[in-house]
Amino acid sequence: MLFGFCIIGGSVIPANSGLPPAIDGVTIYVYTNGVHTGLVMPAVHPLHDWRSRVPASDLADPRHAAPWLLFGWGERNFYLNTPTWDKVDPLVVLRAAAGSNTTLMHVDHLQRVWNGPDLRHLVLSPAQYRALTKAIDADFAPGPAIPGYGADDAFYPGRGRYSALRTCNEWTGGKLRGIGVRIGLWTPLSWSVMRWF
Repeated sequence: MLFGFCIIGGSVIPANSGLPPAIDGVTIYVYTNGVHTGLVMPAVHPLHDWRSRVPASDLADPRHAAPWLLFGWGERNFYLNTPTWDKVDPLVVLRAAAGSNTTLMHVDHLQRVWNGPDLRHLVLSPAQYRALTKAIDADFAPGPAIPGYGADDAFYPGRGRYSALRTCNEWTGGKLRGIGVRIGLWTPLSWSVMRWF
């Protein structure tokens, strides 16, 4: 019961409420598949070029390298053993929620972006954009890429501890909160993130 109140409170009480949103700058997107959230950014922009971090050669088929990249973060065992939601193993979920120091970055290459309930746009100032790219880049740990689910995605060793308190969605919310975006104080669920955009 108390945990539920904390989820609701963290999701609806804003951080950075006094900071005005950027009007001109760089457009990024916040994505959800209904359970998991991530951040969509241009692969190449005058302020940051991701190609050295996530080169096309890391993909099963380099021809799928795309102009947009979807960044997500999560627990390694869950990511690698849950290619689709019908493959979810409750024990894997419970182990991840209990805490894990092995995490991955997941990068999907997207050929296009859109506006819809699963993808919402957000404008960042140049300073915010530079800070966000730096924060995401810092969550890549050394090590080779790991094959993804298909020809257009790959996993990379990640940094940070995953738990019920720091979920994939809190990673998304935390990255935006850290650069001054108005979002909930704690965003453990997909809904916690997407309600702000």
